[in-house]
Amino acid sequence: MKVEIIKPDKTIFSGEAILVQLPGIDGSLEILKNHAPLITILGKGEIKVQDVNNKIQLFMVNGGVVEVLRNKVLVLAE
Repeated sequence: MKVEIIKPDKTIFSGEAILVQLPGIDGSLEILKNHAPLITILGKGEIKVQDVNNKIQLFMVNGGVVEVLRNKVLVLAE
């Protein structure tokens, strides 16, 4: 699935991934391929992205919004 993590001043990740873990305001979220459509608010914490080569990247955020639609995950992070 396509993943984009965007902060106000730059894009911090753009690429294909097999897993994304996000800090939701009520707990952790995990997004895999073919996830149901979703829009929710993020809390402060760590975003974990596992790419198609099984490399794991971590990104700290202070909140934001995530949209999941048709195998695309768009994170607008603070």
